Amino acid sequence: MKNLAIAVALQCGLVSAAIALPPAHEIDELPALSQEDQHSVVSQRVTTYFTRYHFKNMELDNALSEQILDRYLEMLDYNKMFLLRSDVEQASEYKHLFDDMIHSGKLSPAYSLFEKALQRNYQRYVYALSLLDEEKPFDFAAEGDRYHYDREDAEWATTSEELDELWRQRVKYDALNLTMAGKEWPEVVETLGKRYNNALKRLTQTNSEDVFQTVMNAFARSVEAHTSYLSPANAERFEQNMNLSLEGIGAVLQSEFDYTVIRSLVPGGPADKSGEIAPEDKIVAVAQGDDEDAEFVDIVGWRLDEVVELIKGPKGTTVQLQVLKANQAAGAKPTEISIVRDKVKLEDRAAKVEIKTMEEGPYAGRTMGVITIPSFYHKLTDDVKKLIEEVTAADAEGVIIDLRGNGGGSLQESISLTGLFIDEGPVVQVTDGSGRREVNGDRDGEIFYQGPLVVMVDRYSASASEIFAAALQDYERALIVGENTYGKGTVQQHRGLERRFDFFDEPLGSVQYTIAKFYRINGGSTQMRGVEPDVKFPTVTDSETFGESSQENALPWDKIDTADYQQLELISAAKLNELQALKEKNIEENPEFSYILEDAAEYQREKDKTWVSLVLAERKAEEQEGEEKALERANERLVRAGFEPVESLENVPDDFEVPDPYLNETLVLGFELIDNMKLAMH
Repeated sequence: MKNLAIAVALQCGLVSAAIALPPAHEIDELPALSQEDQHSVVSQRVTTYFTRYHFKNMELDNALSEQILDRYLEMLDYNKMFLLRSDVEQASEYKHLFDDMIHSGKLSPAYSLFEKALQRNYQRYVYALSLLDEEKPFDFAAEGDRYHYDREDAEWATTSEELDELWRQRVKYDALNLTMAGKEWPEVVETLGKRYNNALKRLTQTNSEDVFQTVMNAFARSVEAHTSYLSPANAERFEQNMNLSLEGIGAVLQSEFDYTVIRSLVPGGPADKSGEIAPEDKIVAVAQGDDEDAEFVDIVGWRLDEVVELIKGPKGTTVQLQVLKANQAAGAKPTEISIVRDKVKLEDRAAKVEIKTMEEGPYAGRTMGVITIPSFYHKLTDDVKKLIEEVTAADAEGVIIDLRGNGGGSLQESISLTGLFIDEGPVVQVTDGSGRREVNGDRDGEIFYQGPLVVMVDRYSASASEIFAAALQDYERALIVGENTYGKGTVQQHRGLERRFDFFDEPLGSVQYTIAKFYRINGGSTQMRGVEPDVKFPTVTDSETFGESSQENALPWDKIDTADYQQLELISAAKLNELQALKEKNIEENPEFSYILEDAAEYQREKDKTWVSLVLAERKAEEQEGEEKALERANERLVRAGFEPVESLENVPDDFEVPDPYLNETLVLGFELIDNMKLAMH
């Protein structure tokens, strides 16, 4: 094995004959890959769904073939760290063949490309191991040394020597992160040795379905952002997620290159209730139990099914996660989060109400009902009716519907919920790929609640949330406040690929594809643009980072005819201007918003940065600056709330709640709206 490792190392451009850590697997352990019998049939069925039934009415032609090849190469090497330019140029001979291959189900060239990528991966991880030597730590004081972590727009390397330098940076970056986490050099070598050897092990475990799934999803994502092929294993996981049948943390996970990413949270699930984890966060390590000394298992580069097995577990047990927050800079220290596994209870997913009483200021003593809706679940409208009755019984002056973090759900519930606040009329328009339009609305002729209404949204409010908010905005029935919403205005259909008389030994998986598009009653699509609030609050990130517009190959915004509806004109343009001015004044005076604006300015400065320093002193200084800023803010909040300042973040009292400036400001705007409506009535 050692001789082989040296040979491979020399092929990768190594000049020394010695190798610090030997690979645990030999290159001849890489599998010989070829498509299985069922893949030809599955490929043809996927083609039928994506070209015949998809909203876009795509043709599988040479133009699409070029896009599929580009995405396939991106999936094989998203950061241009494995393949050489010569490999890519050689692959270009297939650029007008991928359409024919997929249509016919004869995918041999795609399998050949995948095998080449496996070999290049193997060579790189062997080289990474060669850089790890317990006797020779990296020099973390070398000025100007950087790791370029985002190479999406970079050129492909032309030589192995160029890749060697990229991987020297990558390994040094990994080592520096572990060093900053408190590991001594021998522990760093051991941890990275395991990580890279595990990567080699996973290469040897690659199977035919992995290749097929990659090809089909290169095809799917070339059609549209929400179109996908699910392998049999992923199709089963999809059904489990839909049925909430797994005991675990209540999160939908997705593999994104080397990382396991939180794609969404199940409302009311353990992860959601923790308040410490959010969509787009990356899980980098997992530990079992609640022991402070529990050993974290590094999962960077793991297969998704392996990660899922590690995270799920019996109800009542604890799993610890090390998480890179979505808005953290590269190289930031992971956040450690403990979550007690549980089954998701229906009552935890349900809408809830809280009667808020203003404690100080010009609105002191006045009350408002805040109804939080985590998702548009079955029978939501009935639940909200009962909650509104509680608000009315408490003599609260108005209602705030909080849709922050609500990723959608039932279209019918969004329509019926809107119907509680209007007598009758259209709520949403839907068009299919042929342009046929359907107008769905409320027809009961009754208004359940006629009082003042405010709707809160944020960048995680999507789909059904956007339909509800958009309809009430178009009717001028409610004041919409918060952040611009996600912008998902498409409808997906999920279909299994198996047929009644199939005789394959293996299941065939399923597809998800876009069949329709949502439009507001004013004719504009919610796709891409989402819902822009009447009163917009500052936000840290932007739609380029998180939102439909950040999705590659998403359907565009467009407009159709306006539906037949009558605006209620409850909120005048003049009043909106007054509320905007009040918001601006309050934001200037609110220290919580000053934190948000500071973070937003920092995000704008850093968002286009593609590298991170490999100098320990610089990284330590950045980390210390971040910790000092967090402690300073914590103490300012504690003092404002009447608590004593603390010396470290660990000493913050358990009963201290971080203020919610968005909700507090929404309450103020709500009372202003109520006072204006009272004046208008007189």
